[in-house]
Amino acid sequence: MPQLSRRRRQLVLAICCTSLLIVSLDNTVLNIALPAMREELRASVAGMQWTIDAYTLVLAALLMLAGSMADRIGRRRVFQTGLVVFSIGSLLCSLAPTLEWLIVFRMMQAVGGSMLNPVAMSIITNTFTDPRERARAIGAWGAVQGISMAAGPLVGGVLVDTIGWRSIFWLNLPVGLAALLLTALYIPESRAPKPRRLDPVGQSLVMALLGTVTYTIIEAPSIGWASPLTLTLAGTAVLLLLGLVGYERRRDEPLIDPRFFGSAPFTGATVVAVASFAALAGFLFLNTLQLQEERGLSALHAGLWMLPMAVMTLVLSPLSGRLIGTGGPRLPLVVAGVAITGSAVLFAGFHAAGSDPLLVCGFVLFGVGFGLVNPPITNTAVSGMPRSQAGVASAIASTSRQVGTTLGVAVIGAVLAAGVHGAVPAGVTAASRPAWWIVAGCGVLVTVLGLVTTGRWAQRTVRRTAERLEKESPRVPGPARTSPRETSPAAEQPAPPGGAA
Repeated sequence: MPQLSRRRRQLVLAICCTSLLIVSLDNTVLNIALPAMREELRASVAGMQWTIDAYTLVLAALLMLAGSMADRIGRRRVFQTGLVVFSIGSLLCSLAPTLEWLIVFRMMQAVGGSMLNPVAMSIITNTFTDPRERARAIGAWGAVQGISMAAGPLVGGVLVDTIGWRSIFWLNLPVGLAALLLTALYIPESRAPKPRRLDPVGQSLVMALLGTVTYTIIEAPSIGWASPLTLTLAGTAVLLLLGLVGYERRRDEPLIDPRFFGSAPFTGATVVAVASFAALAGFLFLNTLQLQEERGLSALHAGLWMLPMAVMTLVLSPLSGRLIGTGGPRLPLVVAGVAITGSAVLFAGFHAAGSDPLLVCGFVLFGVGFGLVNPPITNTAVSGMPRSQAGVASAIASTSRQVGTTLGVAVIGAVLAAGVHGAVPAGVTAASRPAWWIVAGCGVLVTVLGLVTTGRWAQRTVRRTAERLEKESPRVPGPARTSPRETSPAAEQPAPPGGAA
């Protein structure tokens, strides 16, 4: 990608952020619309889970393929294709006659969505080559998540209360069309000098594994955890995982490169992404039901209650990016983990859903945690990796987020369904307490990994991984590269104070 002026780089960032905006808006608006959809489509708890997980499951399964394809055939081309498919899928979702068709069209949305966020992040990574500038750009990217959280519940609440839940999918159409036009005008095409070969077997194993695990968790409460079908599915998932690991280790260019996980910060970022987004998905799913089903609030009023969380996410995401650029990811990650844990404990141990002051505190704390945790995930995932593989590295981080969202909704929904036996009663708060402790556990995991994977030892693993990737990767035609510093974003970044990486 040619060196762009500062103004052009900021314009590229703004265009790429629109992809995150429409995808994030789609998720936050959908959560606030779940009760209305459940009533019209006569859906159970499992049915509501599938409206979310059908999207995140396909998204998680295809993100790495999309990142690899973008590096191969052109990032702008794949990004534009994703905008078209996502917009068409959104239109079809608004016309879905039944729950089954809605799930099918949500899967179509996900095919388009898989071509948006990881490819946009790859474009950003290759546009902002200065490490500090890149960290700030990723902070702005994270702030868009806060904007979607703030606007999603409010706009969704207005639309659901006035027009109906189908109108929530109309939001994606004008934004998608505008992004498509601006992409054609202002984003230059870019490709990896040496793109990775496609891995159809690995891709198929990933899709089968994620689908089997998700189906097992969601459906087990209704078919029985010890039923022959559940046990068969669980055994199949184990075999698929073993087959995936064994197959990928033998490939020269695997779909999921095991060498990436030689970096402790990269591995930590992957697990943190799963844990934090599982916590977010569970938090939104539980609070949507508690506010509307138990308190009897309208969709708009429920959205207003979520505003403190959204505001904190919006404010703290850019701050997190600046903290990473100056001092590394340790402080944002540790504070984020503590805040997420504290929020979940308020709901699990102190019945925050029944107390207005505690409810506000719970939303504020979670907003602090999520606002701080998102930028370190992306920044750490791409640091230390050659820019030629930026699409794959960022796609793994994005995949981890979607896997976390999928598992969060599946596990939290399964725990809730087990407590209410498939119905949604007025006493949903009591049935959700075990689920809140799971969210708290996710926060503890983020805290521990924030400490363990950001020290001097972790920094050394980053350097070793970068050197290994450079040494084992084949040379490509073009300007000579004399050291990892010329291609490794991590190598360009000065060591933060205290050895934090």
